[in-house]
Amino acid sequence: MKNNAFQYLLWSMMALGLPRFLAAQTVTVSEPIYLRDEVSYDIFGDERGNVLLFRNKGTQFQVQGFDANLHLSWEKDLELDRKAPAVEAAVQAQGGGFNLIYQFRSKLLPILKIHRYSPAANLIDSITIKRFDQALYSPSFEVEFSEDKNIALIWYVQEQTQIHALAFDMQRMKLLWEKAFALDDLVLYRDFQQALVDNAGNMCFILSKDNFGGRNHEHYLEILDFGPATDSTLRRITVPMKNYQTFDVKFAFDNLHSTLKAGGLYSNGNTTRSEGYYFLSVPQARPDSVNLKFYPFDDDFVAILNEKERGKNKGIPEASVQRIVMRTDGGFILIGELNKELMRGGATNTSFYGRTGFRPVTDYYFDDIFLVSMHPDGSLHWKDILHKKQYSQDDNGIYSSFFLAKTPSALRLIYNDEIKHENSVSEYVVRGNGNYDRNAVMSTERKELQLRFRDAVQISGYDFVVPSERRNRMKLVRISFKSER
Repeated sequence: MKNNAFQYLLWSMMALGLPRFLAAQTVTVSEPIYLRDEVSYDIFGDERGNVLLFRNKGTQFQVQGFDANLHLSWEKDLELDRKAPAVEAAVQAQGGGFNLIYQFRSKLLPILKIHRYSPAANLIDSITIKRFDQALYSPSFEVEFSEDKNIALIWYVQEQTQIHALAFDMQRMKLLWEKAFALDDLVLYRDFQQALVDNAGNMCFILSKDNFGGRNHEHYLEILDFGPATDSTLRRITVPMKNYQTFDVKFAFDNLHSTLKAGGLYSNGNTTRSEGYYFLSVPQARPDSVNLKFYPFDDDFVAILNEKERGKNKGIPEASVQRIVMRTDGGFILIGELNKELMRGGATNTSFYGRTGFRPVTDYYFDDIFLVSMHPDGSLHWKDILHKKQYSQDDNGIYSSFFLAKTPSALRLIYNDEIKHENSVSEYVVRGNGNYDRNAVMSTERKELQLRFRDAVQISGYDFVVPSERRNRMKLVRISFKSER
């Protein structure tokens, strides 16, 4: 195969007229990969710097291996069970390789199974996780992974009110526990907030109750806790939200301090704008010692995000929490983003006319990022606003937002400056004290790249791979940071 991979080294940054100190990364691009019937694809790395691409085509499953320079080295088809296998999740395995969780049917009975593959995509272990005894029932599984990627939490809902969950240790290939519990007052689409599992196999299933206009004074969170830390008994923790209405929130386990953490946005009766942020901490060993604190946004912060002169503080519209990043001292950083969708429909000049007539047009906006760093007790350490503007139409926003890379001394938020074919890529490098730099990373001019940073995967402390998709052709793009700035 002819090698068209290329690298942008220091001279390429200098050619863009940028100072030499900005050129601290190497960019490598693979040859085109033609997409045809892909249901999904996943990217994995290994300890030698190689990259694996798992391609799920529904009825065919293929792995392609790339070396550290993204040259295609080999291809291999995977053989799963023959009777309509459906991949539920694919995840990186420790030391390289990957795990596939899938279901299939045998004598009409659903079976849930896991395969473990080596970095060469050789099958090295296989085990049945669960056999179902209902012939006509095919569960719709949700899968969550622990921070270290060793534990899989697999759950599904039966008869709308009964939750079935199990935790599987993928390192030891062992079922840790299985639990079914019924909630009479559960309305899943309305109440469900998040499910997650820690590195020891403890589950948290989080519900948001009575969080709507007119009844926000009754709003509370319910945390269902189960696993080794609870002696295999279901523990229900209620957290009243102090008469506030809450918007977006992200939960995560602080595995270092055995604590469930959450950062979110709230308002005091305003149903369209968030007026502040909140901090939540629930120690695993002392669930009655809940630490919940609310902080209003200050006037200057709101004015900058809304691009208006300082005036009456009306809060922030269309904001969401994208990530919370744990600090080693027990605090965390909440990362939020301004984003919205606007649909324009009807037979007007704002609609698109296709073969089937007029159809709606959807606009996607992904704008400024804001970061709030909080101490272990929930008090504010610092907060920053990182400016960007991204706009696109009818693409589900797949090229927008950002990728978060964690390096030993900083967080790097990398994003497309604009959503178009000829584009530049920038990054914010945020350090632990809140200081940050904005740098140019690369240009896609005349390179036929459209980078999907939301689907990027970090494969080492200084490397990540981002897929590019354009005209049914994918390229893998590896960005390596050689030093911190």
